[in-house]
Amino acid sequence: METIDQDGVWIPLPDGTRLSARIWRPRDGAPVPAILEYIPYRKRDNTLPRDETIHPWMAAQGYACLRVDIRGTGDSEGVFDDEYSPRELADACDVIAWIAAQDWCDGAVGMMGKSWGAFNSLQTAWMNPPALKAVVKVCGTVDRFHDDIHFKGGCLLGENFAWGSLMLSYCARPADPLLRPDWRADLRQRIATMPHLSAVWSDHQTRDAYWRHGSVCEDYSRIGPAVLTIGGWNDNYMNAPAALVRHAPNAKAIVGPWVHQYPHTAVPGPRIAFRHEMRAWWDHWLKGIDTGADRWPDYRVWMMDSAPPDASATERPGRWLAETLPSPRVHEQDLPLGAGGVLGGPGAPGRVIATPQTLGAAAGEFFPMGLNAEMAGDQREDDAHSVCFDRDCPEGVALLGAAVLTLTLSADQTHGFVVARLNDVAPDGASTRIAHGVLNLRHRGDPPQALRPGETITATLTLDQMAYRLAPGHRLRLALSNSYWPWIWPSPRPVALTLAAGTLRLPVHSGDAPGWQFDAPDPPRPSRLGVLGPAQETRLCCRDAILGVETLRITSDSGETENPDHGLRTRSTMAETWTIHPDDPASAACAITWTQAFARGDWSVETELSARQSASAEFLTIEARLIARIKEGAEPPEIIERNFRAQVARREV
Repeated sequence: METIDQDGVWIPLPDGTRLSARIWRPRDGAPVPAILEYIPYRKRDNTLPRDETIHPWMAAQGYACLRVDIRGTGDSEGVFDDEYSPRELADACDVIAWIAAQDWCDGAVGMMGKSWGAFNSLQTAWMNPPALKAVVKVCGTVDRFHDDIHFKGGCLLGENFAWGSLMLSYCARPADPLLRPDWRADLRQRIATMPHLSAVWSDHQTRDAYWRHGSVCEDYSRIGPAVLTIGGWNDNYMNAPAALVRHAPNAKAIVGPWVHQYPHTAVPGPRIAFRHEMRAWWDHWLKGIDTGADRWPDYRVWMMDSAPPDASATERPGRWLAETLPSPRVHEQDLPLGAGGVLGGPGAPGRVIATPQTLGAAAGEFFPMGLNAEMAGDQREDDAHSVCFDRDCPEGVALLGAAVLTLTLSADQTHGFVVARLNDVAPDGASTRIAHGVLNLRHRGDPPQALRPGETITATLTLDQMAYRLAPGHRLRLALSNSYWPWIWPSPRPVALTLAAGTLRLPVHSGDAPGWQFDAPDPPRPSRLGVLGPAQETRLCCRDAILGVETLRITSDSGETENPDHGLRTRSTMAETWTIHPDDPASAACAITWTQAFARGDWSVETELSARQSASAEFLTIEARLIARIKEGAEPPEIIERNFRAQVARREV
């Protein structure tokens, strides 16, 4: 089907603000269903290569596809206030109503997205705007506090600061002067009004109304549109698919071995023909064609087989299963934490968990995006510093679901957390992470309960979802620690946890579920962006032999690219430096720099962000400095600067 491509389309909102959209749709103008992707990542450059692998193809299948910049981002007008804010979701409903009223739309609308777009698609579905009939979400959560990028299990994640710093840099990017003659005043406004989100998020240390907003697990029954939910075992949003299938009125799920990417481009393979799955979903729910999408198996998952640990894996062996939830092929097996480190053995564990602050180096990125050693690596070194319980599996074992760990223990401090990793240990000692879970022990109940030094408590920690088959002769290992840097910000003081008893409940799968076959994706379409400079990535871990401080330094350079349609040149660079001493949680610090550069002819804007987080036992200290340099023609350069500083009391973390 012949299509047209329109950029710079303005969508008016009731308050007079206009959002910038790019629309692909059939050329004949006949009314068709529409599909909305609504995110803050700049459709003119940042997400353009990704957008052009999906939306033009879908338009050729008879859909109007819209990529819309959120208020105050990209080329859209207005002020950005927060992620998934009430204002953002209200705007989404208004955009959907505007789309449904256009003469090229037949009144039926779908919404899709990955990560941010997955969140607001699902949250908008929870609000049930009349025209929204179906959603496709990739890599998102149902619980914004316990299972997101800010906190997990009540633990403050290092990614909370990293992500907030990135959003400071992202929100300072200018609108394109070709679309916004007022771009300079708009940029001044963006920089003057942008929130210091790392500090905002850090200050909400309980599952309060701030986090309950947008958490669809508050009431799954409110989700009216049909939801296709997709996740990846190497992402950290692997729990939402199972939760939605079990609780939402009309949801189907696919979980592959993937990182935080769309499944037609993600690693590790196998990739799937994601666009074909979407087309069948949209055809059924938006066009009324019986594609069988409503009869798909509830839970199609890639059960991974044992494989050597590889932080840059391109493929992952296994097989597709077509399951229902709860699965009749899963039974629970309780394994006590026995004496001598035997999982499933007799006796009391009698162990003390007091791990070095540097443990966690093999964790990889919280949200790995590709092949730059971002996935979990060999767990042997972290295992060596952990309290481990092993179980021989001479015949192998298949696991599907979430393991649940119940611990009876005491702490010698008022704050502390525990990390549980389930690992596959090969005969040669290589240790591959299967699943993990974390729990801030103050968050063992809701509301949080203080720890009293020396008092014995019982806490339950649910590990993340998994689908994994250990090879015969391998060992299943439960590794426990109370540090996991830089994933989790350390406790205020060194902590010793005395473990009195524990039980691991495993979801054991019979292994005889029906299989499934997905089509392979079409070869990727080359990006149309011109490459003016190469992209580069580095990841360096080192230990100062004199001071004992360990440093993780990550750098990224996107390379310079140019859009062939309008000539905009862009480049971004990043450097993260995470430092900590093995004996001192107060030594933890992270410094991040981001630069963003935009140019066309004699016009250019460059922004530079420098941010740092450190902590004492009482406070988190978060600082940032943002500088924007504007050059246009022969005018003297303009410099805009803003400084941020916040101290956040450590009440629950």
